[in-house]
Formats: sequence, C-alpha cells, structure tokens
Amino acid sequence: MRSPQQYLEALVELTVGFGANVQPGQVVSIDAETGLEPYARAVADAAYKRGARFVDVWYFDPHVKHSRLKHADRETLCYVPPWIGQRLLDLGELHGANIWLYGDTEPHLMKDVDPSLLGLDILPRRGEKAVVVSNRSVNWTVVPIATPAWAQTVYPDLPGEAAYEKLWESIADVCRLREPDPVAAWEARFTRLGAVIGKLSALELDSLHFEGPGTDLTIGLLAGSRWVCADFETAWGLHHCPNLPSEEVFTTPDPNRTRGVVTATKPLLIPGATPITGLKVHFEEGRAIHFEADSGAEALASMAARDEGACRLGEVALVDRESRVGQAGEIFYNILLDENAASHIALGNGFAFAVNGDGAAQINRSGIHVDFMIGSDAVTVTGVTRSGDSVPLLRGGIWEI
Repeated sequence: MRSPQQYLEALVELTVGFGANVQPGQVVSIDAETGLEPYARAVADAAYKRGARFVDVWYFDPHVKHSRLKHADRETLCYVPPWIGQRLLDLGELHGANIWLYGDTEPHLMKDVDPSLLGLDILPRRGEKAVVVSNRSVNWTVVPIATPAWAQTVYPDLPGEAAYEKLWESIADVCRLREPDPVAAWEARFTRLGAVIGKLSALELDSLHFEGPGTDLTIGLLAGSRWVCADFETAWGLHHCPNLPSEEVFTTPDPNRTRGVVTATKPLLIPGATPITGLKVHFEEGRAIHFEADSGAEALASMAARDEGACRLGEVALVDRESRVGQAGEIFYNILLDENAASHIALGNGFAFAVNGDGAAQINRSGIHVDFMIGSDAVTVTGVTRSGDSVPLLRGGIWEI
C-alpha cells in the first residue's frame, strides 16, 4: 500500500500527462478551492516540467460564497462579473489547457443557507465552460483530490487519518493508479467503451427507456445524437481525457422529448449543501415539472428554474457494471466520482460535440449542467430504434448489445 503522497504524485503525473495532456508552450489554467493550494502547486510544477509557457491558478473561496448567500439580495445571486467567464474564453482563444482539482474542503459549509438559494449562485462553475467544451478550444480535465473533511464524510466511522488514507486508496483504485501502466489501463478501457459506442451508433436509436423501482422514463434522442466517451480530441487534434475517472458513454438528447418519472439511485450533492436524498423527478414534454425528495429538493428546483433550459435534459449517459467506481460500492458524495458509478442524466446545457449535422441547433442551452444518477442493477435500459424496434441495452448493469 502506498502513502497518500505517493498516490498524489501518481495522480498528478496522470492528470498533466494524460488527462489534460499539457503540451510544451501552452498556457495552463488550474482551478481549485482554497485549501487545495499544495495540490495546485504540485500540478503547476508538473505542468512547467512538461514545458508550459505559463501556469495560472484560480482559487475559489467557498467562505466568500457563503457570505454572499447569507447576506446578498436574492435577485443578485445569478450575477457573475464578466471577467470571470472571459478568463475561460481567453484561454480558449490561446488553445490552452484547463485542470480542475475537485476536492471538497468543507462539505457542510452551506448547511445554514436557505436551500432555495443554493441553485442561484453556481460559482465556481461558469457558463462559459460550456462554450469552450463545445467548440473544443481547450484540452481539459477534472480530477478528484482527497481532503480530510471530504474523507470524513465518506467514511464517518473511521478516525480522521485513517479516513483520509482510505479515500486516497479509493481514488487510486478508480483512477487505475495501482496498475503497472495507468495510461495503458485507461486506453484499454476507452477501447472497450469505443466498441460499445460503435454498437449503439449502428442501432440508430430514437429513444431510451429506463425502468426500475420508482422509474418509468423515456428520453427521446435527436436525429443527430452522437454517442461518445471521455476520449476527447480538441479542434486541432490533441487527445485528452476530460474526467478522471470516466466510465460512461453519453450523448445529447432531444430536450423536448423526455416524459415520465425517474428516481435517483444515489444522493445528489450540491457542493456545501446537505445531500439531496430520495430524489424523484417528473417530466412532461421535455420539462422537469415536479421535484420531490426526502431532503434538499428546493436546491435542485431553484437550479431548474434558473433559465429556460435548466428544467430540460442536456445529457443522458450509460454506465455498465465494469465501472471501477460502481465496483467500489461507495457513495462518494462527489459528482465526478458518483456519476461514473451508474447511468445518469443531466439537467441543463447539452454538448454540441455529441450531435451531428443539423441537430446541433436543437440542443438544450442553459447556464447549468447538473448530473444525477438514475441507474443500478435493478434498472433496465431499453433502446427504441427509428424503425420502432425495442433493443435491450443494459440488464443487471451488463451490456446486451
């Protein structure tokens, strides 16, 4: 067993060299919460060793966000000064690299905030991220960073240091850091997912049907919906992996053709907020019209009301039981990890790169993109082809195609 420091060093190497695939001469932007400074410095050091021209770290302080949510006028909470998003757009103009270190430093910071306000201020997420992702103008990645506070949330029965070490071990497993060659292990996984994408594409699906406990949901696809995985390529042909880990195949659905009811199979965590548990969402004519949950429904409902597209789907993703995250059997309370444990959908912005031809004009547009998990071994996924045939896709988490 390695130490947390050794796992961190392995993750940094994988992040810079494979995830973002930083190139000599690039400008590199690193996004991190305050409290993650040592990790950001390690990534910056590795980026400079690979020949980065300049590394710029943008730290976001959740305590300042807490102050805003507690004291600012509700009507101002959606406002973001233009220079914050412009930073990302400028990075795209430079064909730079972006690395987001995702580790919750204070998971319960927002527990005294009105849940209906949490969906209004989406920072540190920025709507401009959707622009640079869709036009493929940056090579980017998001990676999990273990923190003591996050570790205690995942493993509340373990002492602090033991929980922290355990979380790093779990991250090492799901990121394939224990493999003799982690890059080769990820390339093999993407080859497998690429074969699934080929089969899904050949079916020419018109819709997907999810059925299981509390779920009877049909999601229509666009004529140009294109299945992809996290083996990305920039507009100038540079490969990168946007999420580490990533176990999904996904596409952009028709935002007007979702109907039925869906029950989340894992809690949804809005950073700093109480987890949304027991979530059930009702859809009609593409719109999420009703949210109910054991706790936290107000936070998601406020996000879904943020703009016209926020209540419609922008992504549907399928995840099989070969997922390392799913095999871990943990609830990580971290969307980067939990979304790769099970099939999921996302309210909000769709991906232009996941739509071919004229269908790009039909994708959902929104300032949010919120994933929640709807898959499990008890949820079946069936495809309906354009000719009306039903095709089993996932049964018990195993591909049927």
